Amino acid sequence: MTLAADNLVCVFCASHDSPNEVYNEAANALGRELAQAGYGLVYGGGGCGLMGRVARGVSENSGPVLGIIPRALTKVEGSNEVGRTIFVDSMHERKQMMNEHASAFIALPGGFGTLEELLEITTWSMLSIHSKPIV
Repeated sequence: MTLAADNLVCVFCASHDSPNEVYNEAANALGRELAQAGYGLVYGGGGCGLMGRVARGVSENSGPVLGIIPRALTKVEGSNEVGRTIFVDSMHERKQMMNEHASAFIALPGGFGTLEELLEITTWSMLSIHSKPIV
C-alpha cells in the first residue's frame, strides 16, 4: 500500500467516543467509505475514540493508515496504534506532517484540539500555504 499524498485524506476528530451513537457510526462509515473509494488516511494517531474508529474503518477495508502523534500524547492516550505511526516532538510538527501527507481534510466532531487543527489548516489555506479541499 502506498502512502502517497495523492490518496491520503486527513481527518481531524475526537480521541474519545461520542455519547451520541450517530457520530460514532459516522466515523465508522467514513473510514470504510474512504477505503472503498481508494483513499487512505492520515490522522493524529492512536486507536481511541472517533479517530480510532475512522482508522480501523480504513484499515479493515484494506486502506493505508498513517498516524502522526506527538510522543507526549502517548503518555496520555496510550499506544494503541492503527497502521503505520510516526512519532514527532510537537503538535506543530504533527500538523505540518499531516499537511504534507494529505490531499484533503475532513473534520468530524471533536473538542478544542479538533477545532484548533481545523482552524490552523483553514488559515494555511487562506495564506496559500496549501490549496487542498477542507470539508
